Amino acid sequence: MRDLTRRIGAATPADRDRAVDALRALAIGGVVAGHWLVTALVVDSGTVRVASPLRHLPQLAPSSWMFQTLAVFFLVGGWTGARGHAAARARGRTYGQWLGGRMARLSRPVAAVLVVWVLVAVALLASGAGLETVRMLVKLVYSPLWFLLVFAALTAVTPLVAKLHPLWPFAVVALVDLVRYGLGGPAWLGWINLVAGWLVPYCLGAAWGRGRLRGGATGWAMLLGGAAATAALVGWGGYPAAMVGVPGAAISNLNPPTLAAVTFGVAQCGAALLLAGPLRRALRRPAAWAVVAAVNLSAMTIFLWHQTAMIAVTALGLVADAPVPGLHTVPGTLGWLLARLAWLPAFLLALLVCVTAFGVYEHGRPVRERRPAQELEVWRA
Repeated sequence: MRDLTRRIGAATPADRDRAVDALRALAIGGVVAGHWLVTALVVDSGTVRVASPLRHLPQLAPSSWMFQTLAVFFLVGGWTGARGHAAARARGRTYGQWLGGRMARLSRPVAAVLVVWVLVAVALLASGAGLETVRMLVKLVYSPLWFLLVFAALTAVTPLVAKLHPLWPFAVVALVDLVRYGLGGPAWLGWINLVAGWLVPYCLGAAWGRGRLRGGATGWAMLLGGAAATAALVGWGGYPAAMVGVPGAAISNLNPPTLAAVTFGVAQCGAALLLAGPLRRALRRPAAWAVVAAVNLSAMTIFLWHQTAMIAVTALGLVADAPVPGLHTVPGTLGWLLARLAWLPAFLLALLVCVTAFGVYEHGRPVRERRPAQELEVWRA
């Protein structure tokens, strides 16, 4: 293992910004941990339904701020898109060739999870599972795909938005929320923010990739200003404290993104800029870099299959005679949360099985046959 970590470090290009890879890994980890902690599958009269501890324990809403890391993912996406497109042009590649390569990496693993879950749904229905249970499970797996649709759309317009100032989409989000919540406008206007809201961190990432955005004073201004604006919007603007969706809530900060979600994302982007320097220093250690490289190599597979891993462990728990705490019980107490934390290693083990089985669709060959440092260069294509 020590020899492998040294070889990965030695084979990594000297000019690769390892901090960007670390931020991508942290963003993926936040999404996975957040879903595992705020999503409960409750068995009720033979039907499985989704519940959230944030609905039963609203005092835990601020904890969602730790796990809603999508803005960091879009920040890294903007950095990668701007740098990758510029590098492709320098090598004489056309826009179509560059975009085709990036879309292929997104589409292959998505196709795999779609096909597998169609087969699973058919098998469950054939075995007598209730239609509502199957619908809920499929929705749980497929619902995160909205993120990839938005990410793909922003990637496709990278040459157009790479030079766009993030204040423009920020102003669009503010105007949409003003019309929706302040002037009683139609709710459908909020879906404009699905693009405009995530375009803010994407534009920040593009500016970072082009060398026009750095840490220091800018990072602190974004962190403190975004945090203060978010606190004001939650405290006095009527926005919910939870930065993730809560079943039954009148307003969701995430679906579609609200102004509070965007200001929170700006704060996260500022923190990411400030962390970049320390991360670069920490990742000089071969072992630390090897872990980050491993997560990045399977980033899409981890994102697409983490809900399946949770469902698989929960389904195995159904063999017990009674509902298992932390798996099938109502998430209404702190005891449930402690029990769920104890189940996280099992979820992680199931996810590793999924990555081993389906990681081939992300890179075209099995995990054991990959050459990590070389394949990381896919993000520059």
